[in-house]
Amino acid sequence: MHRIEPARLKPGASLEAWKAAEAPPPLDRIVRGRALVFWDPRSLPGTRYRRKLDAIDTDQITPADDCVSESLDRLDERWKAGAFRYLMPDFRARVHRGENFLVAGDRFGIGSSREMSPAGLKAIAEEAGLELVIVCGRNMGDIFRRNALNLGLHVLQCPEAVADADDGDEFEFHVESRRLRNLTRGRTYEPLPLSPKEEEIRRSGGIVAVGRREFLASIERVPVVDWPDAAAARRMTSTEQILWAHRVDKDLRPVDLRPGVTLRVYADLLPASDGTAPFAIHTFNQITGGDTIYPRQAAIANDHFVFTGREADERQTAIGRAFAERHGLRPPYYAAPGDGIFHFYFPEQGLVLPGQFIAGADSHSRAYGAYGAVGIGVGSTALGFGWASGYVYVTLPPPRRVVFTGRLQPWVSGKDVVLELLRRWGSEQAQGMSVELVDAEGQLPIAYRNTIANMMAEAEALNGIFAPDEITFAWYRAKGIVDFPYPAVRPGPEVAYAIDETLDLSEVRPMIAKPFSPGNAAPAEEIARERIRFDTAFIGSCTNGSYDDLLQAALVIRAARERGVERVAAPLIVFPGSGGVARQIER
Repeated sequence: MHRIEPARLKPGASLEAWKAAEAPPPLDRIVRGRALVFWDPRSLPGTRYRRKLDAIDTDQITPADDCVSESLDRLDERWKAGAFRYLMPDFRARVHRGENFLVAGDRFGIGSSREMSPAGLKAIAEEAGLELVIVCGRNMGDIFRRNALNLGLHVLQCPEAVADADDGDEFEFHVESRRLRNLTRGRTYEPLPLSPKEEEIRRSGGIVAVGRREFLASIERVPVVDWPDAAAARRMTSTEQILWAHRVDKDLRPVDLRPGVTLRVYADLLPASDGTAPFAIHTFNQITGGDTIYPRQAAIANDHFVFTGREADERQTAIGRAFAERHGLRPPYYAAPGDGIFHFYFPEQGLVLPGQFIAGADSHSRAYGAYGAVGIGVGSTALGFGWASGYVYVTLPPPRRVVFTGRLQPWVSGKDVVLELLRRWGSEQAQGMSVELVDAEGQLPIAYRNTIANMMAEAEALNGIFAPDEITFAWYRAKGIVDFPYPAVRPGPEVAYAIDETLDLSEVRPMIAKPFSPGNAAPAEEIARERIRFDTAFIGSCTNGSYDDLLQAALVIRAARERGVERVAAPLIVFPGSGGVARQIER
């Protein structure tokens, strides 16, 4: 059975040649430059109603085609070339001219966990001998912020500074105090504070320096998982009980477990994709020297850059393949092209189990909450740190609960449920909270739970988790899995939720998300009246590639045929979520 293992030295490896971290760069310095403002094109230029652009996601920062790395020596070439390719094509040239204070609205850096975004932005400024400073509104994508701090990229959440800024304003940023000044407006700002651990990482020069400082102790320490007693568990959510059990520092007390506290947490699994693995490998090599230990709790799946036939994509996947060969990662810990999307594949292989803590580079690692595990997205550098140390840092957010009541209606799936939830949450979404998801009627199959927990990434939650129940264990029994390493954890009856709400499933109808956010959703019957034409239909992402999802599509097509439809107007591409799903369809 898959378990947490202590560090393993590689044959012939010696720690004597390993070097500790160098001194961090001096903090007593000032970064100067001019504002580069991202304006909302829908607002009114030249008026007081003009506003900064909100919700710039990582797909806009680094388009998918530019997320490719040709080798470990040239990781960031495409990331730099593609930065804001469509949103601001002259971004690189403007930064090189000294516009190195990027100013945007609220919710900057949301979406996919791609670490290429902060790394590429930082590298563009460094090409010109500059430091980039990102100034945004109150909310920022949590993975983007962590990635930026891990890399030494300056990020400031300061809505007042955003409101005042105009193109070309002269700015100063004092690195030590994090104080920001707009010299043109004659104003000084104090950004929102970082958590103590974020501040420590920033002052240390990034996650690699922290990793090198903690590396030797992490090798000597044997992982221990111990669960809270019954009295303490009464006041803990499922997430809190799992994080507590997996904590590295055993001197912590249950009373210390409160929002804002940062824990070092042992991971049961630290998965990457072919897209996120190269930067994680780079970080692991920087911390460990490359051949000192085997990567801890590591898994890699090829599910992003496969079947394209492009040479650049083959070079991307080759990086992870060579790493797996070098360190002996074999199936199911190494998933070859065709094995499936890893949010389906790893659970099918028994690598995801109730009570586990799983930190993946990919933002949709939250999907593992469907199986009674805590799944979070941490980005590539934090994953590489985890491969070196066996643990990652987690800052505990406030808890939130959503209770699903009422009967699920015909044709409504997990995607419809989560789209309705995101629509109700609006622009604030989950506010970075940890979400306890409760299937009160015991009617949501694992495939639907996978979709709901998975899309807590779009909801901007730390994670979403369904406590394991009979539906969970029936799913495992069908796969021949009956033994589990941890107890079945449920939220305690005395938990004080920051927000406690219900969603009546009898009111949920089939939904469609419109551009440019999943929260911008509407009932499918309303969208159908718009008679929007499209060129190609696709089904089979990590949120709708299950057998249940594809069966629903097949039933829609069968119903259309029974109504007299004889030919389709556009092609439909179907991509099963895993080889296991494909075989189930064939059977």
